[in-house]
Amino acid sequence: MVKFVLIFLNLMRQLNTQKSTLLTIFLTVFLDMLGVGIVIPVIAPLLLDPFHNMLAADFRLETRTILLGFLISAYPFAQFFGAPMLGALSDRYGRKKLLFISLIGTFIGYILFATAILEQNIYLLFFSRLLDGFTGGNISIALSAISDSSDEKSKAKNFGMVGAAFGLGFILGPYIGGKLADPSLVSWFNAATPFWFAAILTAMNLLFVLTIFPETLVEKRNTVVSFFTGFHNIGKAFKLRHLRILFLVVFLLTFGFNFFTQFFQVFLFSKFNYSISEIADIFAFIGIWIVIAQGGLQRPLSKKFDPLKILKVSGLALGIALPMLLLPSEVKYIFFVLPFVAIFQGLTQPNITSLVSSQAGPGEQGQILGINQSIQSLGMAIPPIVASYINLVNVNLPIATASFCIILGWIILILFFRTVTSVNSFK
Repeated sequence: MVKFVLIFLNLMRQLNTQKSTLLTIFLTVFLDMLGVGIVIPVIAPLLLDPFHNMLAADFRLETRTILLGFLISAYPFAQFFGAPMLGALSDRYGRKKLLFISLIGTFIGYILFATAILEQNIYLLFFSRLLDGFTGGNISIALSAISDSSDEKSKAKNFGMVGAAFGLGFILGPYIGGKLADPSLVSWFNAATPFWFAAILTAMNLLFVLTIFPETLVEKRNTVVSFFTGFHNIGKAFKLRHLRILFLVVFLLTFGFNFFTQFFQVFLFSKFNYSISEIADIFAFIGIWIVIAQGGLQRPLSKKFDPLKILKVSGLALGIALPMLLLPSEVKYIFFVLPFVAIFQGLTQPNITSLVSSQAGPGEQGQILGINQSIQSLGMAIPPIVASYINLVNVNLPIATASFCIILGWIILILFFRTVTSVNSFK
């Protein structure tokens, strides 16, 4: 095994710089998303099902649902503070160093999460998600590295490649997580097992970054670093005249879609009594279609259409597809709707990121993508809390809210956004 790893690392070093960078980023994002995906099928049943003993047996379902909302929100809430700091530091000291540091936080976070499950310690569970979220700027740093290594023509295509890694990790992550938590498969498997496995994956990721990830930052920038950068970024986002409309669209798309992604597992658990293993299967199915969209459709589409044109179609289609999930009374019919949701989201995500990146000057990628990450973190942190309350009114409301927000974002994009080129955002 060690010999195989050494041969692989040697082959990677022999590739030309751009291919080496892209392949390494692909591996980094894939392994990271594999770890993130592992969490998805486990976290809802862990708190909602009394069988897991994470909460006292006398806790009502309403209380469990609200606590779940806050636990899901803990990661993006901490990321709101941490990711822009890491993005700014990566502008100062380079992508490689900060990516390595962020992955160390992820590694420790998974170990603490597994320990919290075994110790049935809800406080440690929350702390582990906060730590992982605060250091979880690895995706934004990887996107900055992609932007560093891409020209305008290849940017959308390369973001699509990273999106394919995202989707591939999203396929295998939930599936592996659900199966590793299923004691009917192996007697010693439990809810903590997936997180030990995720820690091992993160250790592999650290090895890749340390040995073969090239530094992509050519010109370092003395970007201000502050704990409150997230708040400054939100204010700054709406002061940049050519970007504030786009950032509002980013927020609404992220805000809307996270009502679906963060609480779809609760929808499946509450409406169809899905187990951890069954939730894993359905998220793996979603991931397959995301890979098809980002790995198979994004490249040919990006050659014919610019990101804005793709977004004008995919954003509306996504908003229309989501409420279709509420119509079936039997879960088997949901499988006919999910491919459309996954494909349209799979096209929306890389193109909105590419559009944001294209509106920034060459020396501003880390800062602009850091602002973008702050917007997305805020859009990810709020929905789980809101969804935990409106879910108590009706289990369909989170998905209905997702559709409304995405269509609103699409309307604003169509009516008000205009692209600019060759602009220095901070002049």
